[in-house]
Amino acid sequence: MAVMMHRPEPPNSAARRSRLVVNLLGAFFAIQLLLFIAFRSPPPTRAAPAAATDSSAVLVPPPSRGAEDPSGCGGGRVYVYDLPAVFNEDLLSLCDALAPWYSLCPYLANDGLGFPVEGSTGLSSILPDELLGSWYSSDQFALEHILHRRLLSHRCRTTDPARATAFFVPFYAGLAVGRHLWAANATDADRDRDCVALLSWLHAQPYYKRSSGWDHFLALGRITWDFRRGPEGGWGGSFLTMPGVANVTRFVIERDLEDAMDVGIPYPTGFHPRAAADMRAWQRHVSGFPRPKLFAFAGEPRSAIKGDFRAVLLKECQAAGAACGAMDCAEGKCVKKTELVQQLFMGARFCLQPRGDSYTRRSIFDCMVAGAVPVFFWRQTAYSSQYDWYLPADDGQEREWSVFIDPHELRAGNLTVRGVLAAIPEARVRQMRERVVEMVPRLVYAAADKDGLGSGMKDAVDVMVDGMLRRAAEQRRNWRT
Repeated sequence: MAVMMHRPEPPNSAARRSRLVVNLLGAFFAIQLLLFIAFRSPPPTRAAPAAATDSSAVLVPPPSRGAEDPSGCGGGRVYVYDLPAVFNEDLLSLCDALAPWYSLCPYLANDGLGFPVEGSTGLSSILPDELLGSWYSSDQFALEHILHRRLLSHRCRTTDPARATAFFVPFYAGLAVGRHLWAANATDADRDRDCVALLSWLHAQPYYKRSSGWDHFLALGRITWDFRRGPEGGWGGSFLTMPGVANVTRFVIERDLEDAMDVGIPYPTGFHPRAAADMRAWQRHVSGFPRPKLFAFAGEPRSAIKGDFRAVLLKECQAAGAACGAMDCAEGKCVKKTELVQQLFMGARFCLQPRGDSYTRRSIFDCMVAGAVPVFFWRQTAYSSQYDWYLPADDGQEREWSVFIDPHELRAGNLTVRGVLAAIPEARVRQMRERVVEMVPRLVYAAADKDGLGSGMKDAVDVMVDGMLRRAAEQRRNWRT
């Protein structure tokens, strides 16, 4: 019988066979993986759980960006909470008692725009007939109601919270606290009661729990200082110092420059265009309107305040004679007769904007809507990031659309308002006015439907929505798990 001889294997033959097996297996699994990726169906989007217990809840990716979104909302969508009526609608029914000096009812009508002023002889004398329907007697503290109604029909709104990038909380905090600010018998608990109740409701919502509020935002129709009462007591409510609101973005008509969660937004004016055509017609009108006055000032002197700066400006105006126009706003005249303020500013090339009761005032935006160049005396009024989403003030950009005068130099008599403004070359004044008129669309709240002004023109609400969607996306890294 023949003997089968076993041939000895060359060195490392076993190792080579092992590597060959591994390589074959690797190739097999790679092919399987490629086939799986090529033919699998995209998974359905997972919504956030109906009741999340903490910030580790499953996150919903933001809506895709790009040209496939015909709405222009590539940055995402906004969900508007349906709050219990006690936090908004019920407050509107108290409009007679929300302010101590006059009823807010006429000013909160028409979704917060106020009553139309098209029958006003003051406006009819300075406006084309086709633009009269765009003017209302809007109150400077009606922001909450205006924004709520506008966002309910905004093109970037979604009724599905699982698709939302940002969440709007339509709490009328300014109206809630405003009814107690001047009441003699109101306590700190009265001023805070609605805010405490709102936070209790909000903190129970799954989408708030998911992010601890980083993708949520509010609109406050009063200045930020009306919501920052300290533990030692004092003016206003303490909403913005309460636990649980620190991560929420607040759009306010005057912000705290040291609080990054405050974002300044324009005061409402009386101009609410219905379409881009109305806005363009207005821009043409104010660009060509005759302006016989060099500057104008609307304000009420504060005789109770030592060294009242408004009195200084009134004296400057008197000294300038026919070069200046002034309007005394005592007894609420400028609130009740907004068309007279508009007429004053439209007849001037510059308008003086000192501090109001705080650093800002509605008159800034009345002035700019009228096509006049604002003159400031405190940087906190419109620079220093006060309205940086709306009024460019970086790298000297504020010089393109405004003038700054040192109030100390003016008080000391080292210069005069008339002297400073008259020294600006006419060509430069024209450029500044053109820049102001160009900025007007971003400073007003359109009386428009979900398409806004259209023609690619954005109003103050569109600017807010775009910015908030970007902000919410950026903030995700603070709470992503």
